[in-house]
Amino acid sequence: MRSQYWTEAAAAGYDHPDSPMFSAEVLDPTVGFLADLAGRTGGGRALEFAIGTGRVAVPLWRRGLEVHGIDTSEPMIARLRTKASDQDIPVTVGDMSTTRVSGVFDLVYLVYNTISNLLTQEAQVDCFRNAAAHLLPAVTS
Repeated sequence: MRSQYWTEAAAAGYDHPDSPMFSAEVLDPTVGFLADLAGRTGGGRALEFAIGTGRVAVPLWRRGLEVHGIDTSEPMIARLRTKASDQDIPVTVGDMSTTRVSGVFDLVYLVYNTISNLLTQEAQVDCFRNAAAHLLPAVTS
């Protein structure tokens, strides 16, 4: 599966250091929030839909979480590979609305406007169903 939007040219310009998406004011609270959510059950396993270049995944992994990803764009994944190996952050190439990854996770997330990459309501609903299927069962007391 290839992404028609996240091409080599898009990937090459995505990690621009002057982008507000990479500022500490944006990234640090996001990573902290997600790390707290993933760690609440004690496991710290997270799955990012549309992991891209790892803008959020890499800082989570550096905090000690086990992070996996799904993405349609091999050029974006290639950029991620300059920051973390496949052993560090495994990535499955596929559509976040339908692709399954082995195992269950404490947290499944996508960030910012990523859901808008799915162009139909049906695909967006399928994405949330897919996220739910990857989550650990809820523990009730």
